[in-house]
Amino acid sequence: QVQLVESGGGSVQAGGSLRLSCAASGFTSSRYCMGWFRQGPGKEREGVATITADGSITYTRSVKDRFTISKDNAKNTLYLQMNSLKPEDTDVYYCAATMEFLTPSGFCYEVEGAYSYWGQGTQVTVSS
Repeated sequence: QVQLVESGGGSVQAGGSLRLSCAASGFTSSRYCMGWFRQGPGKEREGVATITADGSITYTRSVKDRFTISKDNAKNTLYLQMNSLKPEDTDVYYCAATMEFLTPSGFCYEVEGAYSYWGQGTQVTVSS
C-alpha cells in the first residue's frame, strides 16, 4: 500500500520561503506521477506542480517562477520549495501519487481525479 507523509508546513510572512517534503513508501513500480495540490475552505483542490518519473514538470501559472518541485529517488521523497510566498498561497497542501499516466504531451495530469494516493495534508499560512 502506497503511503505519503507530508511535512514542512507552517506560518511565514509574505515574501518568505518554506520547503514541503513528502516521504513515500510502498511503491511497486518506478513509474509514478507525483504532485502537489492545495485546497482552501470552500475551494476545489488545485494542482500546484507535478513531476513524471523521468522528471518532466508542470506548474500552475500562479506559482511558476516561485515554486520548485523536485524529488530524490534514493530517499523516495518529493519536495516543494516555495519562495516569495504570498497570502493567497495560504492553503492545506497535499502530496499525491498515481501510477504513471501521461498526457499526450508527456506530462502528468494536474487534476485531483487522476491521483490514487494522497497524504494527510500540511497547512501553509502566509501573513501579510
